[in-house]
Amino acid sequence: MADAHALPSLPSRIRLVLILGTLTAVGPLSIDMYLPAFPAIEAEFGGSPGIAQATLAAFFIGIAIGQMAQGPLADRLGRRRPLIAGSLLYTLATIGCALAPDATSFSAFRALAAFGGSAGMVIPRAVVRDIAEGTEAARMMSRLVLVMGAAPILAPSLGGLALVVGNWRIIFWLLAVYGFVCVLLVWRALPETLPPGRRRRDTPAGIVITYAAILRDPSYLAPALSACAGFGGLFAYIAGSADAFMRLGGLSTGAYAALFGANAAFFIGFAQVNAWALGRASPARLLGFGVIGLGLASAALLVVGLSGVAHPLALAAPVAAAMAALGFIGPNGTALSLSRQGHRAGSASALSGTMTFGFGAVSGTIVALAADGTARPMAMAMAAWSAVAVLADLWRRRIAAREHAHQKKT
Repeated sequence: MADAHALPSLPSRIRLVLILGTLTAVGPLSIDMYLPAFPAIEAEFGGSPGIAQATLAAFFIGIAIGQMAQGPLADRLGRRRPLIAGSLLYTLATIGCALAPDATSFSAFRALAAFGGSAGMVIPRAVVRDIAEGTEAARMMSRLVLVMGAAPILAPSLGGLALVVGNWRIIFWLLAVYGFVCVLLVWRALPETLPPGRRRRDTPAGIVITYAAILRDPSYLAPALSACAGFGGLFAYIAGSADAFMRLGGLSTGAYAALFGANAAFFIGFAQVNAWALGRASPARLLGFGVIGLGLASAALLVVGLSGVAHPLALAAPVAAAMAALGFIGPNGTALSLSRQGHRAGSASALSGTMTFGFGAVSGTIVALAADGTARPMAMAMAAWSAVAVLADLWRRRIAAREHAHQKKT
C-alpha cells in the first residue's frame, strides 16, 4: 500500500472505506447528537441563550488545534498509533463531559475530546492519499462521505431519543462507547498505510517550516480554501439551526431531528452523484459547479433570513441546496488540495482540517454572540463563507489558466 498508484483490491478498498468512515464519523456524531439537547443544557447550567453554541465553539477550537498536532504525528509515527491514542483520549474526555458539573468544565472536556477525536477526522484523509490520488482519491473521498454520512442523519434522532429516555448526559455516555469502539477498530482492523521508509522526521521547527511551505503552495491553498469555507458555512448552519428551526420555526425535537437528517441526506446523496460524475468530468470542474451552487443557495437563504420569514420550509429549501452543493465541494476540494502533497499528506490534511474547524469555531462564536432566536445570524454567516469559497475558486481558476498557458509555451 506504499505506492499511491498501487491500489488495493476492490474488496480491500471497500473494507478500508468502511473503517475510515466509522472513524471520521466521530466528528459529526459529537457535534450533531447533542444539538437537540441545547435547550436542556442551557436550562441545567443556568445560562442565557448562546451558552450551548459556545460549548460547540469550544469543540471546534479543540479540533482545530488538535489537527495541527495530529498531522505531523501521523507523518512521523504512521497512521495507526496516533489514531489509537487520539480515540482513547476522546473516550476519556467524553466521559468527563457526561460528568461535568458546570458549563466551564463541560466546555473544557469538549475541547479535550475534540483534540483527541481530531485524529479520526484528519488521519483517514491521509490514509486515502497514501493509496490513491487524482480522480480515484476524489471517488474514495465521496464514498467516505457515504459511510460517515449516516452520523448526521441518525445523530439528532439518537440525541432526541436519549432526551426522551433520560437527560442530556446519556448522549455523552453513548459517545464514549462509540469512542471505545473506534479504539478497538483501529487496533484490530486498520492496516498501516505509511511504511517507515516514507515517514518524516521533522523537528518542531521543521514542522512549522512544512506548514508554511504548504500554505505558500497555491495549488493547495486555493481548493482547500473553497472546501474549508464551504464547511465553515455548514458549521454556521449547525450552530444556528436550533434557533432557526425550533425557536423561530416552532419545530418539535423530533421534527427538527428529521429535518436535520434530511439535509444531511442531501449532502451524502450528492456526494455520491459526485462520485458517479467523476467518470465524466474532472474534480476541478465539479468543484467549480459546487461552489456556484453554494453561492446561489446561500444568497437565497440570506434573503429569507433577513426578511424574517419563520416558516421552516422556507429556510430548509436553501439549506438543502447548500448541502447538495457541499457534496461536490468537499470531496473534490480535498482531493485537489492534496494532489501534490503526497510527501506531506498528513500535515496537509491536518492543515485543511484545522482551517475547516477554525472557520467552524469562528462561525460558532459569531452565531452564539449574535443569537437572537431568529435565522439571521445563521444566514449571514453562511452567506459570508460562501463568498470566501467563490473567491477562492476564482483564484484556483486563474492559477490553472496560468499553468496551462505556461505549459503551452514550453
